[in-house]
Amino acid sequence: MQKKILLVALTLIMASALQVKAQNAKQDNTYKRWFVGSTLYLLGNLDKTNNPEYVQLNVGYRITPKDVVSFRFKRSIYSWPIGIPFGSSSFDAPGENYPGHARILAPTVGYQRFWWKGAYTSVQALNAFEKYLDEDNKKIGNGYTLYLDFYLGYQFKFFKNRFFFEPAIGISSWPVRTNVPQSFKAAEQKWPNYFIQPGFDFGFNF
Repeated sequence: MQKKILLVALTLIMASALQVKAQNAKQDNTYKRWFVGSTLYLLGNLDKTNNPEYVQLNVGYRITPKDVVSFRFKRSIYSWPIGIPFGSSSFDAPGENYPGHARILAPTVGYQRFWWKGAYTSVQALNAFEKYLDEDNKKIGNGYTLYLDFYLGYQFKFFKNRFFFEPAIGISSWPVRTNVPQSFKAAEQKWPNYFIQPGFDFGFNF
């Protein structure tokens, strides 16, 4: 009888433990499943001389604790060849900029894979629909650029995983770039069709 009682008790304990574990896992998955965020590149909008008018909104969904898909919407303007290395003295230097600027709207889809703790790699496909304007702010054409961004980074969690910050290093290339005005092409000629850049994404989990 005691053995039967012990067996039943152990069975109930195990069943209860599994149920609690399942509930906690479900709660954790629900808690961590979605996130919204942006990037510290927004601070570039404080530059009054060459304001990029940068906007970025990230929305993501965790398929598993290690696999994440995301959608990003970016909007900005730029007036320099995009192949100029990040931090280079040629960035925004006299004679290096475009004879005008480009405005982009860029819906982006991405995939992120966590490998160990907060370490991850990710790939983003950024579809940039571009409007080119000359120095008199007159439209001179429309174009399209496909950017492929690859990142290696680490996610830091704060406030019981409510918030996160993801510093990263990445490389961006553009295998597809169409309808670029000739005057813009001339400014791009001496620069490569890729550049290395840091990433500074942050977000809120819910």
